[in-house]
Amino acid sequence: MEILKYNDIDLKETIKRSEQDVNNVLDTVSEILNNIRDNGDESIKSYTEKFDGVIIDELKVSSDEIKQAYNTLDDDLLAALKQAAKNIEKFHKKQIPKEWKIEVNPGIVAGQIVRPINSAGCYIPGGRAAYPSSILMTVIPAKIAGVEKVVCVTPPQKDGKILDAILVAADIAGADEIYKVGGAQAIGALAYGSESIPKVEKIVGPGNIFVTAAKKLVYGQVDIEFPAGPSEVLILADESANPEFLATDILAQAEHDPNASCFLVTDSEEIALKTDEFVEKLTKEAPRKEIIEESLSKSGKIIITNTFKEAIYVTNEYAPEHLIITTKNDENTLNYIKNAGSIFLGEYSPVAAGDYGSGTNHVLPTGGGAKMYSGLSTESFIKKPTVQKITKEGLKELSKTSVPIAEYEGFFAHSNSFKTRLNK
Repeated sequence: MEILKYNDIDLKETIKRSEQDVNNVLDTVSEILNNIRDNGDESIKSYTEKFDGVIIDELKVSSDEIKQAYNTLDDDLLAALKQAAKNIEKFHKKQIPKEWKIEVNPGIVAGQIVRPINSAGCYIPGGRAAYPSSILMTVIPAKIAGVEKVVCVTPPQKDGKILDAILVAADIAGADEIYKVGGAQAIGALAYGSESIPKVEKIVGPGNIFVTAAKKLVYGQVDIEFPAGPSEVLILADESANPEFLATDILAQAEHDPNASCFLVTDSEEIALKTDEFVEKLTKEAPRKEIIEESLSKSGKIIITNTFKEAIYVTNEYAPEHLIITTKNDENTLNYIKNAGSIFLGEYSPVAAGDYGSGTNHVLPTGGGAKMYSGLSTESFIKKPTVQKITKEGLKELSKTSVPIAEYEGFFAHSNSFKTRLNK
């Protein structure tokens, strides 16, 4: 990893991510989306053959396919998926917001009600690996929120099937329908609908640069959670940290993708050097060695600060997707953190815990998005309309506020909607 001294860097340049430049693929993706909108299933199947090398006759996964997946899945994996689902469900149930109302002034009662969206589409990537965990993370919050129809899309394998673990996870999570389609064409299908695939109101879930570009282009037709890029971790550590533990977390993030970003920020030069030694040693033994090496060569950095206050500043400026805090008093350090997607406190809280089973969601903002967004949650699938009820006496008092402002702004019909009621 590249070791840098805080005084020697341009922080803005140093914390730049390996960005996905969606502008390079917008024209291609736009053409795909237009064809899906105009030609439906025909274009979906054509693009699936072109990009995935698979001819699909029936896009929808049948109940028989799901039953067969249960029969072939390893018992330990099945038990793990069920337990992970329970933990995710337990955590996300606490996120349901409460309805409320308040008397703003005498005769004026206002509040907020909670309603789910009607339908959601969950994109589950294929490519380098299968992600049954992402099914759990996207479908379960939607079902807890009360979404009536949750549709999953995921690229088919070369044999035209979906991996057993994906199908079982979708079933455990409560998905209503699963379709064998991936890439930008899947986003188009969810955004516009086709003969087989229903249009949804919101699309969530991680994907490659084509999926990201497609989600950006259909935003407005449907809602999306937030733009997402390559995965990332920042570890904030002091002299009390265990460098071997830190190295395992760096490798765990680096093995995701050649464009993943891995940062260690510390005020201890000793921890920095020892962690780098462990990273080098463990990388040699890693099954995904090539991916890790490419990732760390591109975006693997250790920043040594003069003070811990500087280390916290770097952390908040970076606004990581995943933040690990390993300090003498991690709870106190947390008080100074403003920007992070998901935070892991102490030496026994690896990011992988949140990826799979602790209950928190792993669909998180990247590329500094944690300055503006939170991760996917039950509230991501909920609307909160406001409600008010006003008595005649309340309206009379409120007219002293509203009528002058309305008339100053030139909205005399607004003003008249008060006056007519009060004159009656």
